[in-house]
Amino acid sequence: MKRRKIVVAAGFCFSFFLGTLMNLLFIPGFEHQQSNRGHRSDQEGEQTDHLQLHAAERRVHRDSVSAQHSTSHPDLARQIHKRYDEVVRYRQHRAPWSEAGNPLRPLERRRLMDLAQRGSSEQLKAAERMNSRSVDFNHVSSSSSLPPKGKLDFDINLNRNVHSPPLMGCSDIDNVTNVQYLGSGYTKAVYKAAINETFSVALKSVDVGGHDMDNCVKKYASPEDCYRLASYKIVKEMTLLQRLQHPNILKLHGYCYQDSNDITDTLTAITELGNPLEMIQLLQTSWEERFRICLSLVRLLHYLAHSPLGSVTLLDFRPRQFVIVDGELKVTDLDDASADEAPCSSSVDCFMEFPARNFTLHCSSQGLCQSINEKRNLYNAYRFFFTYLLPHSAPTALRPLLDRIVNSTGELRWGIDETLSELEKLLHLYSNGLHLQNTTQAPQAEYKRVLGASIAGDNYHCWPSYNHEGCLLSVFSIQEAMDVCESHAQCRAFVLTNQTTWTGNPL
Repeated sequence: MKRRKIVVAAGFCFSFFLGTLMNLLFIPGFEHQQSNRGHRSDQEGEQTDHLQLHAAERRVHRDSVSAQHSTSHPDLARQIHKRYDEVVRYRQHRAPWSEAGNPLRPLERRRLMDLAQRGSSEQLKAAERMNSRSVDFNHVSSSSSLPPKGKLDFDINLNRNVHSPPLMGCSDIDNVTNVQYLGSGYTKAVYKAAINETFSVALKSVDVGGHDMDNCVKKYASPEDCYRLASYKIVKEMTLLQRLQHPNILKLHGYCYQDSNDITDTLTAITELGNPLEMIQLLQTSWEERFRICLSLVRLLHYLAHSPLGSVTLLDFRPRQFVIVDGELKVTDLDDASADEAPCSSSVDCFMEFPARNFTLHCSSQGLCQSINEKRNLYNAYRFFFTYLLPHSAPTALRPLLDRIVNSTGELRWGIDETLSELEKLLHLYSNGLHLQNTTQAPQAEYKRVLGASIAGDNYHCWPSYNHEGCLLSVFSIQEAMDVCESHAQCRAFVLTNQTTWTGNPL
């Protein structure tokens, strides 16, 4: 009897386990969850990636066929109109809705996913997709409830400088090489590619398998209209890249507008390529380079506060929205930028909330929160950049000035004009060696100048250094180099190279 109970209990446990396993294997999304698990072999990963890609293609094709026999959802049509109107407004330099008497849209906040390398199968898929497109610039939608699809193809050449090079197009990216997936967010996927095997660019397109497209298709079952909704974010970004011309804004090289992936009128933006901003690496660089990053950022924010479109705020303001190009910081993502000022009836409505603290701004007589876009940008610059990059290992004589800048921006006592003015003054002091006037001392040791000498074999490591293999530092003069050498116990001699930093200081 006891043995029979044990057998029955074991059978029940086994049945429960088998039923649970079958349940898991056949619930929607299980294949995707399994594909994201770690500790799998490369072969298994590639097989799963191929299955996912084919499944996605089948789903998009199936949904496209079914969508042809149904009208667009009214809510989806309203969203497309809303984004379309926003793009038109930025292109025509019209005043924000708040000044035109129309209601403001809520401020969007986007959180980009961490950049991660895709499998080799996905990179191959990207390369195939870039090389197998047929151009169709004249497609027009038959749906009267939505903006004509031809409207996606804005004339980005308008108002370009006559001396500017012509914009690139589909013919330039038909035969791109070395396509590499860089990362994706809620809406876009970004690829690195080489044009004519020499000129590297970034290619931005709607991520068909991304968060926005996936949720939209599940809700409305209209992949083509969902793609159009997502693509207007790329059109908006291209419009802003063309309207907002500044050295610290990524350059728009062109765009391609054609059929791809069973969806008509797909859009690819071609932009300048930069290196991702890695805060850990920045903390290991010299103070001079970190100061350059902060100065670039403040110059950008000063331009945005006084741009041709009015005061522009970056709603998704984080280090990953920026890249480094030739040592300069540049903003790369503008699809969540906004030139709309928040309306208010009293100062209570002008409440800015951040994780560490909150601010209440003044409500102007025009019924707008005064300088809210500028102040939001400035405080985000303080909490993401200034606190980490400005004071750390700065020259001793400049630290009181840097502390003043950091504290004033952290309390929002200054606006962007004052902040830029103070940073430019600091640059003047540093690049002209004025911060060294009361700090240099007579050398304790005796130095002899030897022309053409090298001491590479006797080099030692120091931090921070422009060369991690040794000790390579920036100095204003030979006198400062002597001071630095005497402050290092290992230093017996130094070489003044013919290399200079962005401020003109020799290394």
